[in-house]
Amino acid sequence: MLIIAGWLRVSPQGRDAYVAECVPIVEAAHRADGCLDFAITADSVRPDRVNVYERWESDELLHRFRDSGPEGAQQDRILAAEVHKYRISGVEAP
Repeated sequence: MLIIAGWLRVSPQGRDAYVAECVPIVEAAHRADGCLDFAITADSVRPDRVNVYERWESDELLHRFRDSGPEGAQQDRILAAEVHKYRISGVEAP
């Protein structure tokens, strides 16, 4: 299992519009084979931060979906980013 998690920084004035524009991406991910969870959300404290969380069954299924990543104008609005892929070897109750 893979987890993709991190944050994007966008202008505070444009953050909510950015998140709203990501709704079709989130909907597409939820329909994609191998997607266990996918969220792009506004941070509740930092007005310029967008949180990213994804959970996938495998690299193959992640990459199949990833080939449709952010395009031009949407990508250009990202001022900074820190998003990483984590490989999970086991799952247990908290």
